[in-house]
Amino acid sequence: MPSLSPPEKSLPPLEQLKSVVAMLRSPNGCPWDQEQTHESLRGGLLEEAYEVVSAIESKDDANFKEELGDLLLQVVFHSQIAREEGRFDLEGVALAITEKLVRRHPHVFEKETARNSEEVLVRWEEIKRAEKGETQALSCLDGIAEGLTALQRAAKVQKRAAEQGMDWKALDPVLEKVREELLEVECSLKEGGMTLEEELGDLLFSAVNLSRKLRVDPEVALRRATEKFSSRFRSVETLAVERGIVMKDQTLEKLDELWEEVKRSVPKSED
Repeated sequence: MPSLSPPEKSLPPLEQLKSVVAMLRSPNGCPWDQEQTHESLRGGLLEEAYEVVSAIESKDDANFKEELGDLLLQVVFHSQIAREEGRFDLEGVALAITEKLVRRHPHVFEKETARNSEEVLVRWEEIKRAEKGETQALSCLDGIAEGLTALQRAAKVQKRAAEQGMDWKALDPVLEKVREELLEVECSLKEGGMTLEEELGDLLFSAVNLSRKLRVDPEVALRRATEKFSSRFRSVETLAVERGIVMKDQTLEKLDELWEEVKRSVPKSED
């Protein structure tokens, strides 16, 4: 099988990327790339989006640029498959989003005005409904993507409901609701039955609501908490190996001692 020549360096970078992806999908290209479909690439698309988020949080520009490139590859790859299927191509994707941005920003490209971001979002939704031929939304919850994570979807639903007035004005009732839902979980544990999953769901939903009221992104907060736990756990593992300790053979009390030792060694600013 003859080898393929990489695209000319004189081409614009995006054209080089399109060319490489087309080559990988060609009969003389890569067997793995040839086998991919929109459906098989779904997991990679989500993974790359999260990698971009992680890169943003790391504040590492080199990593950020690389992860944005990986995400861009997903867009180009899907567009190439769609082009092969005679559906659309990357140019069509770019044109569609450009036209939508212009259309949904009449306060920038026309003579309308918007005093703040809230007015921008209201007008955005009005234009969006008009594009779909709807005079008004059947529900303010319409249009929330099903593919969001549970935390993201809960936050979106709560935000939309709050915009319609279904929201506590103060923080105290929100905190009280979290306490109430925690008590419901405790009662469910004592009484048994099939309600534990539901009660835990209510507790998580209330915690998301608290995050929203405090203007904290629950997805980011949970990710950071998970990373903090992971970092400490790895340090505990290292400490155990250094001392010849087999973790799974130890009592929880002994492991807690190692955990607290690791925790004390971490500067407060990193805690």
